[in-house]
Amino acid sequence: MTATDWKLILLAVLAVAGLVLWVTRLKINPFISLALASLVVGAGTILMGIPTVANAAKPGEKSVILLTAVVKAFGEGMGATLGGIAAVIGLGTMLGKLLAESGGAEVLSKSFSRFFGPKRVIWCVMALALTVGLTTWFAVGLVLLLPILLTLTRETKQPFLALAIPLLSCLSVMHGVMPPHPGPVVAVDALKANNGYVLLWGFVIGIPTAAIAGPIFARWAVKHVTAEPPDIPVKEGRLRPGLSLPGFGLTLFSILLPVLLMLLATVAELTLEKGSPVREALGFVGNATIALLISVLFASWSLGTRCGYAKSEILKFTEQSIAAVGMTLLVVGGGGGFARVLKDCGVADALAAIAKGAHLSPLLYGWLMAAFVRVATGSATVSITTAANLLAPALVGDTTTNRELIVVAIGCGSLFLSHLNDGGFWIVKDCLGLSVGQTLKTWTRTETIVGIVGMLISYVISLFVHG
Repeated sequence: MTATDWKLILLAVLAVAGLVLWVTRLKINPFISLALASLVVGAGTILMGIPTVANAAKPGEKSVILLTAVVKAFGEGMGATLGGIAAVIGLGTMLGKLLAESGGAEVLSKSFSRFFGPKRVIWCVMALALTVGLTTWFAVGLVLLLPILLTLTRETKQPFLALAIPLLSCLSVMHGVMPPHPGPVVAVDALKANNGYVLLWGFVIGIPTAAIAGPIFARWAVKHVTAEPPDIPVKEGRLRPGLSLPGFGLTLFSILLPVLLMLLATVAELTLEKGSPVREALGFVGNATIALLISVLFASWSLGTRCGYAKSEILKFTEQSIAAVGMTLLVVGGGGGFARVLKDCGVADALAAIAKGAHLSPLLYGWLMAAFVRVATGSATVSITTAANLLAPALVGDTTTNRELIVVAIGCGSLFLSHLNDGGFWIVKDCLGLSVGQTLKTWTRTETIVGIVGMLISYVISLFVHG
């Protein structure tokens, strides 16, 4: 740990504090606020003369970043983030729009409500989130299940947050700790952990963690935060002549089709040899973008033309869905740009150095690094991969530490304290129709609980289960 490390962390804290102030108090557009926060970090690094980037003229040495390089880093981070998620969010939103407009969400919700009963509908929501979230990205799972969540809220008369928070907690835990999500996959490889055992401990630790951060926390949240669900069209009994509601089985298949395609790709990756034509084919259709593209095309028939909607109406539905998430995509990209600037300015390395200097057990050290990088950069994937790669050298030759538990603990740390520099924060805010303050009181606290509870359960188990 050096004085420079502390300066960088202080600079990041000031930038995040400014970001919160600009968005919540001064009501500045979130994307503009993220760009300003990135400039604050870059300019602060330059003014303090802190060398953070490789010096092309002198290999092995570092130089102070240029302000033009800060702008470039913001653009590259924005592009990288949107390049990986823009199509996924867009196609997932289209599928959700078709589900809502066709009345398919009502069909599923009524069937689930009758089967589980209004008092047990929370467990229905969690089961859906765990199933969908096992293979799909967090954002995909949220936009797929949102119409069902909204309709269940209306049908059961439950408080909106009583159902929304359990959904968020389950999707988040699945994204953070379970392969084949990108962060856990990288951590498994870096720490030489066993993929099967990571899945096992992910369920053992993740489900009670999601239960505490979900339905248990939701009991407190509904008493202190008032939130109304976004409107969703009511179709039953209001359909014009020539239209019909889709059937339960076909609707359920339509919403689970992308999950099934991604699951097939995962099974093929685990069981078939590299270079196998079947593995390549399933890997192609199981790609998140391709799986959702196939599903939207299928839903255009199953939830569209088959139910009597004209092709022009289906086109209108898809266009409306994209218009609704335009600002969300811009802000998510801005979060990625801010994260890249923080990384290039050395904040992530400074946090890792401070965590290493604390001389903790490998599990706590890994969790602390992941949590620090998460708070600074806002990216769960960046934080888990950074923590795993920094921790890996310390575990060389160590046969007593359970690496699978460390992967799960780091995954929980990568979810800790989501706030305004996290693209997921803005996706949750806009999808659920919450204000920034409501999102901080619900989603941010949910993620904080996930991070802490997951670490505590992992640590207790590690005292009895060794490598």
